[in-house]
This record gives sequence, structure tokens and C-alpha cells, in this order.
Amino acid sequence: QVQLAESGGGLVEAGGSLRLSCAASPHAYTITIWGWYRQAPGKQRELLAQVTRGGRVTYGDSVQGRFNISKDNAKHTLYLEMNSLKPENTGDYLCYATVAYQGELWGQGTPVTVSS
Repeated sequence: QVQLAESGGGLVEAGGSLRLSCAASPHAYTITIWGWYRQAPGKQRELLAQVTRGGRVTYGDSVQGRFNISKDNAKHTLYLEMNSLKPENTGDYLCYATVAYQGELWGQGTPVTVSS
């Protein structure tokens, strides 16, 4: 079965950038929708960006123009490039996938803290 593992979170100053990675193992061949969510304390889980197998990309309103989602099919890895980070972007960043014959998957999350 497919599993997801995020990496790349950390502490960054406001205005800075981070790149998150989500590695699918053993492969990403059966992933139909792949994306990133943020879980901030006391708030609902928020969709940041997702990409379908066909390449259609959707961004959440709060990150449009600042975040970029991409994937490396050869490495079975999804990325989230985050620019112009703000303190309100602080939270746990979760990788999500819809996998054929398996259902919905979530990674463990990687924490991001943006200091003012």
C-alpha cells in the first residue's frame, strides 16, 4: 500500500521561503489527487494546493500567487514551494492523496513556524 512522508518544515522568518516534500512509497502510480493541507491550532484544516493525475492544479485563495505545487513523477514526490510566508501560515502541513483501490491517505505532517 502507498504511504506518504512529508519533510522540509521548520522555522522561517516572515517573508521567507520553504519547500516541502511529500514522498510516496513505494510509488505514486495509483495516486489520482495529490495535495497539501494546513492544520493551524484552533482552525479547520485548509486546502492549500492539489494536483490531479491529469495535471489540473487548484490553489486555496489564501496562498494563490505565493505557493507553487509541483511533482516529480520519477521520484514519486510532491513539492510545495512556499514564498512570502506570513505568521498566519504557521501550522502543520499535511500531505494528502486519493489513491486508487486504497482511498484517502494522510501523511504525519511537517510543522512550519513563521516568525514575525
